[in-house]
Amino acid sequence: MSSKFIAPSLLAADFANLQRDIEMVNQSDADWFHVDIMDGVFVPNISFGAPVLQAITRHAKKIIDVHLMIVDPDRYIHTFAKLGSNILTVHYEACTHLHRTLQAIKAEGMQAGVALNPHTNINVLEDTINDIDLVCVMSVNPGFGGQSFIDNTYHKVSQLKELITRKGAKALIEIDGGVTNKNAKSLVDSGADVLVAGSFVFKSSNPLHTISDLKNLANS
Repeated sequence: MSSKFIAPSLLAADFANLQRDIEMVNQSDADWFHVDIMDGVFVPNISFGAPVLQAITRHAKKIIDVHLMIVDPDRYIHTFAKLGSNILTVHYEACTHLHRTLQAIKAEGMQAGVALNPHTNINVLEDTINDIDLVCVMSVNPGFGGQSFIDNTYHKVSQLKELITRKGAKALIEIDGGVTNKNAKSLVDSGADVLVAGSFVFKSSNPLHTISDLKNLANS
């Protein structure tokens, strides 16, 4: 079995101590940094802009996994490549020409991800799955904090795994939203490869231990 990845979401970090939290993730068993970019249009919140991402990439020593929850992501593909993003994920719901967007991301030397909102069926990826490096399955509605995990996610992950296998695709499956030590193992058993954890990590009394625990659960 290939190793499963843990990606702490910096949206839940302490912004007043961002460098400290980045150093913590650097020292932890985590594999990636997950960075959410929100524009206040595609989702109701606004989050990091380019200067903050630049500060993150200056200190981060692991893969930078950027999740764009924005309209018209094509306008910013070059910018995010320049800022040091390794994986750039766009929302299916925000892309009129998904295939072209994926090619543009890869042309900039990044891996291309596609995120699906909870209401979006995985069969919309039938024609592009072979061009996708990562599928981010939203297990909460994006842009609203503090939501509980949507149970239908397990079924969705199983369906997605079946599609990837059937098409001989290489896409990793990432779960974003409400991931804890209670559902990590079940998500991996359903087919998940990458677990994004925000509040569960950064609000815990010992984030290093929490990350280590998640990593062990995912790979047990």
